[in-house]
Parts: sequence; structure tokens; C-alpha cells
Amino acid sequence: MTRNGVALPDYFLLPGYVYMSKDSSLISTVVGSCVAVSLWDYKKELGAMAHFLYPMIKDKSQAVVLYGNVAITCMIKLFIGEGSKLDHLTAQIFGGAINPLGGCERIGVENTRIAQKLLASKHIPITSEDIGGTMGRKIVYNTLHNEAIVYKVNNLRKSDWHPYTQGDR
Repeated sequence: MTRNGVALPDYFLLPGYVYMSKDSSLISTVVGSCVAVSLWDYKKELGAMAHFLYPMIKDKSQAVVLYGNVAITCMIKLFIGEGSKLDHLTAQIFGGAINPLGGCERIGVENTRIAQKLLASKHIPITSEDIGGTMGRKIVYNTLHNEAIVYKVNNLRKSDWHPYTQGDR
């Protein structure tokens, strides 16, 4: 993907991280029961993404972005720090799959639910969701246009992770 003939930087977002760049970029991540949430300020044309593993933590001494309530709040604060207004933000939610063999059937549902609840509490509209089911997802999010490509797979292979390789198909 290019902007004015220059390739957009590609950032691979690991679980428990939030990424925002003032420059346009591609953010890639892979989720199963985890959830990735993108926010976009349509006035500033600024995008970001958070990837979290667990729905929430109440103990502030353990509050890290591995938890949805912390990750989304952190991402919103990043936008406010850049001068964004809440009513200029829109969101997309990805992931929250259920692994029928995993023994943690509810975590994907709870991860999705906390994202929806928190965004609703801030009156941030969700413009797109690709959630639930039993398939993993590889997401490529373009912060320049607020566009996402979602690849669904039955099995997440080693080659689905960055840097991308041809092995492990």
C-alpha cells in the first residue's frame, strides 16, 4: 500500500499493545479469542489499534493493556492527547472467536462484550464488526483510509505471524 508513491510503514501489533502513529500506516495483527479494536478520527484522519487478551481488570495496580477496559481507555486517551474529540471517533471490532477445543469458551464473548460496552459508554459508534465464530483472523488495518482486510482461518499458522514466511502452511 502506498501514499503518494511511498510505501506505508507496516507495524505488527502483538497482544497487549496499542499502536498509534501520526503518519499513515498499516497495522497487522492476528486474533483468536483476543479482540482488536481500531479507532479512527475522521476529522484528523488518524487511526490506531489495540489488541487485548482479557476483558477487564479492576485492580488498578495490575492495569495493563492486556485487558480490554485498560486498552480501549488508553487508546481513547491517546486520541484526546492528539486533540481529537470523542464525537469524531469511530470504531471497528475484530476477533472474539470461540475455540471449542480450548476450554475457555466465554473469553471471546466477554472480550467482545467489554469492547462494545466501553465504546457505547463513550458514544463512539461501531462502524464495523467481524466477531465471534470459531475461526481465527488476521487483520490488516489501514490508518490512512480506516479500511480493514480480514483473513479468516481455521488454524493460525506460524506463517500468519510477522515477519511473514512461506513455511508452515
